[in-house]
Amino acid sequence: MKAVILVSGGLDSATVCGYVKSLGAEIYVLSFDYGQRHKAELKAAVKVAKMFGAVRHEIIPLSLPASSGNALTDASVAVPMGVSITGIPVTYVPARNTLFLSYALGFAEVVGAKDIYIGASSVDYSGYPDCRPEYFEAFNKMAAIATKVGVEGEPIQIKTPLLYLTKAQTIELGMKHGVDYSITVSCYTADDDGRACGRCDSCQLRKKGFAEAGVADVTQYGH
Repeated sequence: MKAVILVSGGLDSATVCGYVKSLGAEIYVLSFDYGQRHKAELKAAVKVAKMFGAVRHEIIPLSLPASSGNALTDASVAVPMGVSITGIPVTYVPARNTLFLSYALGFAEVVGAKDIYIGASSVDYSGYPDCRPEYFEAFNKMAAIATKVGVEGEPIQIKTPLLYLTKAQTIELGMKHGVDYSITVSCYTADDDGRACGRCDSCQLRKKGFAEAGVADVTQYGH
């Protein structure tokens, strides 16, 4: 069994790696360099792929418009700090998951993988439209008619094992499958060494998850 996993280097995708590895699958990891403001998460993705013995790990360069108005690729847009986010936040990157999954779909068809895993959550998440259940349902329908294997009756499936889990439940799942969260980077403004700010929305969700799971927070803070 072969599985393609989208790995950002963060807590969620690392958990997915641990979970899929426990199923006995051969892991093929894809990460994307899409012009994000720091590269610490890509360094973390390399560590995560190695931790779970990925057969291959590809880091794919994507050229997105720098002035797209989102805080993750546009340096002129500030990342919100210490506030509760409502609606779609400025950290939403236009069509990011659609681009990632489209590439993964082609990659999976080439390597013969039947499943693509992504660590999206519709419970503890930042309001992104491409993390909703209906989005993944629609993408699976598209994948079934847009690929040779799909037309021939063996469609590639997009799987989201964390979709209905809270961050605490995600951490509990990861601990069960041997995830070392100290090597992961979730912060939107991490420094070059992967140290987190502790104040952005992603950091707040991560802190809350560790606290609710009753697990020591091994995140490196420092800027």
